[in-house]
Amino acid sequence: MANPLHLRAEVLRCVPDGAYHRLVLRAPGVPERARPGHFATLAVGGPDSAMLLRRAFSIHRADPEAGTIELVVAARGAGTRRLAAAEPGESLDLIAPLGTPFPLPDGPVSALLVAEGHHSAVLFGLAAEIQRRGGQVGFILGAASADRLLGVAQARELTRDVLVLTADGSAGMAGQVTDPLAQAVGAIEASVVYAGGPIPMLRAVGEIAAELEVRSHVAVEAAMACGVGICMTCVLPVVGEDGVSRFVRSCTDGPVFDGARVRWADIGTVPPDLEGAAAMGVS
Repeated sequence: MANPLHLRAEVLRCVPDGAYHRLVLRAPGVPERARPGHFATLAVGGPDSAMLLRRAFSIHRADPEAGTIELVVAARGAGTRRLAAAEPGESLDLIAPLGTPFPLPDGPVSALLVAEGHHSAVLFGLAAEIQRRGGQVGFILGAASADRLLGVAQARELTRDVLVLTADGSAGMAGQVTDPLAQAVGAIEASVVYAGGPIPMLRAVGEIAAELEVRSHVAVEAAMACGVGICMTCVLPVVGEDGVSRFVRSCTDGPVFDGARVRWADIGTVPPDLEGAAAMGVS
């Protein structure tokens, strides 16, 4: 886990981008610590608010020279709507960077980066770092509709290997991001797949990559109450390096996991062979 900072971050910009808002914060000390895959949490509503839980967001950009980070906000409930309406000059209660980042290759690799909607925010710093190490990248970006795509132009600035899909066919091809996954892996001879998205999509990515005998690393979106490993609300069953299955915390052990080690079908349950299951009365 990163060594996070807790500070008041100044809002510099909050601008719409399709269905989302890009929130740029001045957060001294955070960009230098941030790595691809890290996330941040923000408090909402102030000390007298009934909204007690912090909201978690992948760090989309980190600029050490400017001392800023950029988050992508998808306004879903009262808390995220409040953050999407933030005005320049406001200060927000920020903890960042948090979590375990993507593992980076030691040298040049060909990597396929796959995401749905705003979950692509976590992938662009990773893509730039892979290229900095001499590697090449390709993207598959998808969403329900054109306004829910994020970062297509940004991806095309990095590579010409960009596939776009929407469920309703309003942009790119009609379909899901996993539809062309196997073909795309072969087209760029990818040796690793990185992905961000909802659980069902990540499960499909992990399974397809395993069938192709390609490594996958997935940034899991799980409900987080604390973001620092205390509350245990974001646990997932994961097979360890020793072959033993355990509950691990998405916020501290993740959010990035080896896609082949997550027991996707058992999420939300307590498998009887899980370490400690007997003590929980599961048999």
